[in-house]
Amino acid sequence: MSYSSIKNSTFLEVIPLKTAEKSADTQRRFHVMSKPGGSKCNIDCQYCFYLHKDELLHQPKQPMMDDATLEKFIKSYIESQDGDQVIFSWQGGEPTLLGIDYFENIVKLQRKHCPDGVKIENDLQTNGILLNDQWCQFLKTNHFLVGLSIDGPAEFHDKYRVTRSGKPTFHLVMEAAQRLKKHGVPFNALVVVNRHNVKHPLDVYRFLTKELGATYIQFTPCVEAKDFKTTAPQFWNASLTPNKGSERAKPGHLMSIVTDWSVDPDDWGDFLNSVFKEWVNNDLGRVLVNLFETAVAQVMGKASQLCTSAEFCGKGLAMEHNGDVFSCDHYVYPEYKLGNINDRGLNEFAFSTRQQAFGMAKRDSLPQYCKACPYLKLCWGECPKNRLINTPDGEPGLNYLCSGIRAFFDESLPMLTGICVLLKKQQKDTTKQ
Repeated sequence: MSYSSIKNSTFLEVIPLKTAEKSADTQRRFHVMSKPGGSKCNIDCQYCFYLHKDELLHQPKQPMMDDATLEKFIKSYIESQDGDQVIFSWQGGEPTLLGIDYFENIVKLQRKHCPDGVKIENDLQTNGILLNDQWCQFLKTNHFLVGLSIDGPAEFHDKYRVTRSGKPTFHLVMEAAQRLKKHGVPFNALVVVNRHNVKHPLDVYRFLTKELGATYIQFTPCVEAKDFKTTAPQFWNASLTPNKGSERAKPGHLMSIVTDWSVDPDDWGDFLNSVFKEWVNNDLGRVLVNLFETAVAQVMGKASQLCTSAEFCGKGLAMEHNGDVFSCDHYVYPEYKLGNINDRGLNEFAFSTRQQAFGMAKRDSLPQYCKACPYLKLCWGECPKNRLINTPDGEPGLNYLCSGIRAFFDESLPMLTGICVLLKKQQKDTTKQ
């Protein structure tokens, strides 16, 4: 699953943004999730939303972005943006399958096309299986931030994250984490919250913070329409869409609209509230949690740090190994293909009328039920790819996670507000000094 490249920092300092904002006059800023090895992977996570792309997109057996396409991407990505920082994100599948030499070439091309005064940063999402000492030394030398996929203790991680022969991977990921620490490579924990581990919020969180030693955690709720392998978001059969509260709007039902491993929306709310209390009481200022960070920022009246809770989207594109560009990492379907990097520059895709309409639709397609919600400006309907159900009165376009999101804000908003008061006071005291 994709993740945001937020650097480690102290919570009570300035809250970091997903991509650095230079100034008010910066106009061209967007992000591309690059998949130079396509969907090829060395493990077989049952819930993976990308493994099936090899069939959907007719990928070759060994997909790999060729040197010419790679250089066009790097050059265009740098030239298409304003500001003094450009962040490259490398994902898959499993990008480390391409080998260290491939990434050495990436760094070489970035240096070749980087203008004076611009800082290039890289992050790499990986399952960690191939991270030996040589890999870790490369990552350290070239200042890569690593997103390490891990779903909690072994009993939870190994539920869905297994090898192609069905063997557990937890011990391999933990070995990778130890190597990253040994070499001083910063890493974030990327946690897919699914139907299984969602029922054990404190076990998951305490493992991540105490045993893994993670100081930045991204929780991503697993929500997958049952026909996600063949049907693009917003192209679902509307006649089969259940209303909020229906048993079909939960995992496990024979006629459910989601896969069996998708998180239950009510369990998601319980998970967030349990972890939030633990975080506030024990880790505030020490551990950064993506969903809580952005909630605090938004309660303070600042912009969302995550596309999922922002008013608009469309500034997070995805690019396949052959240079095909899509509207979003979760919209890599033929219906959302914008073109190919070998034909046009990235800025033409990112700022096209079509992509702008895609981004604006996040707000404009919200049902009245959302518009009347007291938490509208903290949620904005979450990710459109999760808008799988109808409102209680049958209006389409409601987010599958709605009940859980509302439960979180119902219970945690007073604490979020208290944190904001504390932050403002500290900022005021700092200004006086």
